[in-house]
Amino acid sequence: MGAIIVEGVLFVALIAAGGALLYWLIIYFTPAGVRIRQTQNRKRIDQAAELVCAIHGRRTEDQLVRLASGERVCPDCYKEIVNA
Repeated sequence: MGAIIVEGVLFVALIAAGGALLYWLIIYFTPAGVRIRQTQNRKRIDQAAELVCAIHGRRTEDQLVRLASGERVCPDCYKEIVNA
């Protein structure tokens, strides 16, 4: 009974390893993989650029103030807008 369970677990692990290898091959050796990686890099760069205030510098995401329009503003700029 134990041998059957071990065999089943090893078969599932083999399928998972094969899937991971196929995913890795697609991501690193095909044009579609290049496009996927470029899209991920572009998103990462855009998210990092949104965290930088031109006047007050870099902020963390939890420090930013979300406006009603959905735009995020640094807290110092928000104070300047509200007090003006």
